[in-house]
Amino acid sequence: MDNQYIHWRVVLDEANIAWLTLDVAESRVNVLSGPVLNELQVIVELLSRDRPRAVVVQSGKPNGFIAGADVKEFQQFATPDDAARRLRDVHELFDRIERLPMPTVAKIHGFCLGGGLELALACHYRVAVDAPSTRLGLPEVQLGIHPGYGGIMRAIRASGPLRAMDLMLTGRTVDARKAARMGLVDRAVPERHIDDAARAFASGSMHKRPLPLRERLADSAVGRMILPTFMHKQVEQKAPREHYPAPHAIIDIWASYGGSPAAMLRAEQSSAVQLFNHPTAQNLQRLFFLQERLKAFGRGGDAKALRVHVVGAGTMGGDIAAWCAYKGCSVTLQDRAAKFIAPAMQRASRYYSERIRDRRLRTATLDRLMPDIEGRGVPHADIIIEAIIEDLEIKRGLFADLEPKLKPGALLATNTSSIPLPQLAENLADPARLVGLHFFNPVARMKLVEIISSPTTSQESAQRAASFAVAIDRLPLPVISSPGFLINRILTPYMLEAVRMLQEGISIGAIDRAMREFGMPMGPVELADAVGLDICLAVAKVLATHIGGEVPEILQRYVNEGRLGRKTGRGFYQYKGKQKISVDERAGGAAQEDITDRLVLRMLNEAIACLDEGVVADADLLDAGMVFGTGFAPFRGGPMQYIRTRGLENLRARLEVIQPKYGDAFRRAAGWDTLAL
Repeated sequence: MDNQYIHWRVVLDEANIAWLTLDVAESRVNVLSGPVLNELQVIVELLSRDRPRAVVVQSGKPNGFIAGADVKEFQQFATPDDAARRLRDVHELFDRIERLPMPTVAKIHGFCLGGGLELALACHYRVAVDAPSTRLGLPEVQLGIHPGYGGIMRAIRASGPLRAMDLMLTGRTVDARKAARMGLVDRAVPERHIDDAARAFASGSMHKRPLPLRERLADSAVGRMILPTFMHKQVEQKAPREHYPAPHAIIDIWASYGGSPAAMLRAEQSSAVQLFNHPTAQNLQRLFFLQERLKAFGRGGDAKALRVHVVGAGTMGGDIAAWCAYKGCSVTLQDRAAKFIAPAMQRASRYYSERIRDRRLRTATLDRLMPDIEGRGVPHADIIIEAIIEDLEIKRGLFADLEPKLKPGALLATNTSSIPLPQLAENLADPARLVGLHFFNPVARMKLVEIISSPTTSQESAQRAASFAVAIDRLPLPVISSPGFLINRILTPYMLEAVRMLQEGISIGAIDRAMREFGMPMGPVELADAVGLDICLAVAKVLATHIGGEVPEILQRYVNEGRLGRKTGRGFYQYKGKQKISVDERAGGAAQEDITDRLVLRMLNEAIACLDEGVVADADLLDAGMVFGTGFAPFRGGPMQYIRTRGLENLRARLEVIQPKYGDAFRRAAGWDTLAL
């Protein structure tokens, strides 16, 4: 066979099996770009002509099979016709692969996502390496679209609608064993056996397992009449159709055309074309590229911080330590006494039990997290993370004790929520090593970490901190040291405005409901409870001292009473475990438009002030920070993208209307007049 390809290698072995190896040129990962697909089309034509005994498709990249389609190319479709043409061509190609007269086997290791899994599903068989690094999924909904290369039909055919829908509607990934149980792959085997497994399927000596009865019943005409209603209802709770049409479109395609594979493929193409240019898809794809930009901040530095010492075993410190151990670091966790460390160890154990199936791996992970009352891990640590009470003098005292014990080159990091780094570094002998590593709660879910630099922080320290964040699978956002930094600087006025509304008599239910309908994952009052009212009060006081504003009396009173929010079982809401058990659902007491705009404009006003002061480098990074650090409605693309969508002049005019009614908190920040978007 002709083997003059840029991205593919084709080798015919002694058993007349054609091994197709994808190794995309000048790329760390395999993606299905136009050139890659064009070469594959030529190869498939040759396979149809030459008819080897079997075909095995594999990857030449050590990190995985195929990461999916080339998302950058999505942005280059000038018209819907361009998108339709691409989809039609790929469908024809994958149909030809499926119709090849010899067995075709996808040999999978590492990630196999999106279009990569769709290509694998077009093969007759799939074998996967049983290893933690193997992850399969169809995460297109996270980009505002759905599988467009035949994946909806083929995933349902392979796994059944219940299991396939769970995968596609959530965008989650599964490991090789789970994929085998689902029917996505035919076998999950150790790496040393993967070639033998591929040859066994290529020889025709292995057979597929039938779908379980419940999946066959679900895919019957009656199942397609009944189940979609329940699926839509469940999806609507987290992804309203108005804002996130893609998952609902997946359900509709199956419900309407599930009895005909050919009709499903046609419907999938048509629906995908419509979604490409939907505002939600445009915003989510923009956020995808911003996420990649954040990851790039962590490249080029020393990420080998294998030993981590965390001081402070409270909710944040304990969870930071647990996460670092989960991601492979050796961690020592220090606090004043065992009774303060024990709850953190218990939380970590529960988390590992939920996330790590293999008992040996779970035990090994927990063994990497070591209680350390005396601080014996300090001299050995590559990075020391302070996560104690938000008090300047107490933190300074801790640093004075820690610094002489640090080994040369160790990073000294603080998880402070608001205190400017120059104040913390004032008495350090080597302030260049002090950097802010500001995690967000809950640590295991919030991907952003602010990398905070002061004038005395060395560039090397900031780079190493960013590299460490990427090494533990977090997104580093560089910001300069200023009161509240970026995220808390923007969020705190938003939450304080909600508290002001409560004092005015507007109900909790009306306030939180308004922002959930705007698209936030939770309302500002519930968010304050989740952060902790003591933390909110500390940040509010710092901001009031440096940039003005008032601290609501009710916030101080609740903290004095020990009502700190979710962590104490009572804040503005009451809690039993993780469940809210009381909520004020009285009528709002104010027009919903005013409630929403008061809250949103407090955020936007502070965001523009941060840009004007250079707290963050540009508007895109600000959007990335707010989405990945706070959950700001992703379909809206972030605060600055929201300004673009709603209109700069429209929002300026709205501030002019609101300010006389609600006070100087709504006076336009200086940056409004020079903002160019």
